[in-house]
Amino acid sequence: MPRRAILAPAKLRLTASPPNCRSFPPTPRLCNCSLGGNPPPSAKVKSMRYFLCMLVCAAALLASGELSGRRAPGFSLPDMNLKQYDLQDYRGKIVLIDVMQTRCAHCATFSTILEEVAAKYKGRVAVLSIVNPPDNTSTVQQYMAQNKVSTPILFDCGQVSSSYYKASPQHSEINVPHLFIVDARGVIQNDYAYSALTKGIFEDRDLFGELDRMMAKPK
Repeated sequence: MPRRAILAPAKLRLTASPPNCRSFPPTPRLCNCSLGGNPPPSAKVKSMRYFLCMLVCAAALLASGELSGRRAPGFSLPDMNLKQYDLQDYRGKIVLIDVMQTRCAHCATFSTILEEVAAKYKGRVAVLSIVNPPDNTSTVQQYMAQNKVSTPILFDCGQVSSSYYKASPQHSEINVPHLFIVDARGVIQNDYAYSALTKGIFEDRDLFGELDRMMAKPK
């Protein structure tokens, strides 16, 4: 029986800006994702691949920590109705910043989780999703309708995402979805890139536990 294809996280590469973003820094571009489909490997190969996968995932988690423990870069970005959302307006609340892409299957699953979060912690936790080109008002409108998204999806031309990812010419490729958890003081307390070790955040209930712990801490 052929092995079931595994969908990899979507990758974005920082490249030249599209025409409507010429005045801004380089913007992320979707890179091709690798899909499975080869015959099943031997047990030895499987074991080695699993070990290497765990090393890569652990490295990804360590890299994520480098993006936390600092003041969240400020921004004001529009939604598809041109309403501006300023991060400063959410001071005093926990803010979940989800950098995503509408063609990313993992992002769609996570959007469902975020809708639950917004409903459960209404007034205490804010959810802001951010997309970059090639996403546009048409793709976002379709995505919101298909996935029943009510929380804001904001349009970036790369400058905000670059500041959160600490992007550079040497580090221009990023994975989505990527979650940044900003506390009530405006500090990034934690961030998560999608991986085998963080599936509980993006696909299960781990995010709820983390938010409960944050809100239980003395202010």
